Amino acid sequence: MKAKLKPVNEQVIVITGASSGIGLCTARLAAERGARLVLIARSQEVLEGLVAEIKAMGGQALAVSADVADRSALEQAAATAVAAFGRIDTWINDAGVSIYGRLDKVDERDSRRLFDTNFWGVVNGSLAALPFLKLEGGALINVGSEVSDAVVPLQGMYSASKHAVKGFTDALRVEIEEVDERPVSITLIQPTAVDTPYPEHAKNYMDKEPKLPTPMIDPRQVAEAILEAATDGGRDVKVGAMSVMNTVMSKVMPSMADKMSAKQVDRQQRDERPRNPDGALYEPGQSGRTHGLGNANAAS
Repeated sequence: MKAKLKPVNEQVIVITGASSGIGLCTARLAAERGARLVLIARSQEVLEGLVAEIKAMGGQALAVSADVADRSALEQAAATAVAAFGRIDTWINDAGVSIYGRLDKVDERDSRRLFDTNFWGVVNGSLAALPFLKLEGGALINVGSEVSDAVVPLQGMYSASKHAVKGFTDALRVEIEEVDERPVSITLIQPTAVDTPYPEHAKNYMDKEPKLPTPMIDPRQVAEAILEAATDGGRDVKVGAMSVMNTVMSKVMPSMADKMSAKQVDRQQRDERPRNPDGALYEPGQSGRTHGLGNANAAS
């Protein structure tokens, strides 16, 4: 059964990871287009400021401070959304974090925490949302990455978590859309490198400040793709030319893709000492910015 998706201005949209980067950009864009929003992140003060900003421009939003690793917290967030707005039309699992460091140097506790956020956060959000999405139909959108297919050195555990997100999303899509024939659209978004605070939020084992390799795309480009999936559906959506190239290369010329990936080691390090090696792996990032520090002229 094909999902019947509403225009954005008629939707109730839930977004995890809404306090920075892609999630924050998507929240602002959805608010501009008239959606009612439930915003989830650990950075409570940032969320409250965002809600005030949205209300000031005539929108409707509420903040839920929660860690996506806690399924009960996301189940409560879903119930809060329905209590406030009557339903959920789209649920976007965006929360994520990275670790910069060689796989043989990263502590297992840190790796497990990354998976708790990146993989189990998607599982928790999806399973919290589905009972409500099934009622009237809707969209479940999971933010993966080009490294859901490809890989990048020095972010090996992040790559592994995004492969896991793709496997979970694909299997869930088959069960819900094809086997059960429920009116829910399940989409995986796969951006290339995006200019967000992502590197500064990462746990960093390197002796230099981390960065993403260029070219980077603007987070608004990803937000546009997410909102298009909310209204038009889609299976897996590559965002950015490099995402298309890297995912295709990983499938048709994997050995060449390995050699190209190896060249990304030096391109992920700034020529400066680490600013905050602990990042936001365990504590809220509180940046409240859509763009990274390298783009000083970008809007917040």
